[in-house]
Amino acid sequence: MGVTIRRMLAVVALAGMACVSTIAYAKPSGSWRIVFDHVADNEGLIVLRVAPIEGTPTDVEIKIPAKTTENGVADLVSDTLKAKLGSDNFRIGVDDGEEVVIKKRGKTKNFDLTLVSNSLTGLSINIERH
Repeated sequence: MGVTIRRMLAVVALAGMACVSTIAYAKPSGSWRIVFDHVADNEGLIVLRVAPIEGTPTDVEIKIPAKTTENGVADLVSDTLKAKLGSDNFRIGVDDGEEVVIKKRGKTKNFDLTLVSNSLTGLSINIERH
């Protein structure tokens, strides 16, 4: 009986986390900030999804070498986003060394920015709507 209750609580907790993560990025914006903290312990990949309203989502895969600092990760992410998304619709740059800012240009529609996957350990990634 105790095992059944624990399983039920675990399922409820996971369902709640899934709802919260969905709600966290459910509102598109014209400006996003990605904040990196600490150092990548291993070599890995970060995959970000840029999904414009009524547009086709674009997944951007960024390779990060082991021992890359937060500032180095921000530079790699910024450069890769610029190369993949171009500069016609988005302004992308590094702010404060360890933050990447993505802003729409002109009549570009608002967009969602989500972290699809992250195989790195030691590095913290936070996405903030602005």
